[in-house]
Amino acid sequence: MKKTCLLNSDISMVVASMGHLDMLAIGDAGLPTPSGVRQIDLAVREGVPGFLETVDAIASELQIESIIVARETCEKSPQIAEGLKRLFGNVPWQMVSHDELKEKTHFVKAVIRTGEFTSFANVVLVSGVVFGK
Repeated sequence: MKKTCLLNSDISMVVASMGHLDMLAIGDAGLPTPSGVRQIDLAVREGVPGFLETVDAIASELQIESIIVARETCEKSPQIAEGLKRLFGNVPWQMVSHDELKEKTHFVKAVIRTGEFTSFANVVLVSGVVFGK
């Protein structure tokens, strides 16, 4: 059995397959998944699992170089933006429109759907490398 906090085998396989600058989207229950992009659906019911707890678990195993966040997240769901700041305080942020974030999901390894019902609770994680630069 895995020893780390990320137990979901589908997510673990995606994380293990990621290379430098590959992207992974984590979203609320309403974030659409483009045709042809893998969706890992964790949603059980409203709020389960939550967005921030899911992001935190994935961040425990994925080397993250930067994150992409919609401006609307900061404007309309500041508690989500604050939670992301707590998790990724030193990681560079790219701010885009919500429509631009959804466009980026066409190029991710997977979209992970949570049970989050907070508007604009979405992020794209950009993979880094664990060895020196």
